[in-house]
Amino acid sequence: MATRVNPTRMELSRQKKRLKTAVKGHKLLKDKRDEMVRQFMIYIRRNRQLRREVEEALSADMRRVAVAAARMGEADIGEALLSEAGGSVSVQVGSRNIMGVTVPTFEGEGGGEIRELPYSFAFTSAELDGAVLDLAGLMPKLIELAQVEKTCAMLADEIEKTRRRVNALEHVLIPETKKNIRFITMKLEDNERSNVTRLMKVKDMMLKQAEG
Repeated sequence: MATRVNPTRMELSRQKKRLKTAVKGHKLLKDKRDEMVRQFMIYIRRNRQLRREVEEALSADMRRVAVAAARMGEADIGEALLSEAGGSVSVQVGSRNIMGVTVPTFEGEGGGEIRELPYSFAFTSAELDGAVLDLAGLMPKLIELAQVEKTCAMLADEIEKTRRRVNALEHVLIPETKKNIRFITMKLEDNERSNVTRLMKVKDMMLKQAEG
């Protein structure tokens, strides 16, 4: 690239400004990347915690449902679970900004408790009742887990994009611009020496003519 630039003082000034901008942008992007990585690690830890808690709770509830199915029969338990629910959950979707990345926020309304079970107690087991109540109580964590996992995915994507930009500046643009500056500086110095040499020759010729 260095051999394709015009070796002029104007171009040298332009390349120096370009280098200054690139170095400043590189620092800003590195700072942004580092802070996003820090935020990402916080969300990753929260994601692992929530996922572990949710999976443990779901496993326990599935065991209860399996016991209930053994006692009640699959047909009865299926009929009970197909009954209309005693409550509903709505999710309010918002957003927040993390280092220039707009991530979603989810807020559940109406979840976390059931005022009454959606089926008759007469034909169900206590295991099924407990599983249904526990699953309802698990809803807030499920909503938070969805929010945290989406945030992690979006931050990871933005970190990768920022990393590529940092690498492009660090390994391509900045080195090439420095090479251009060295090339132009060397050409200008060569031209300057050539001009001095020509001037000295002209001066010698004029002195000889004057003496003659």
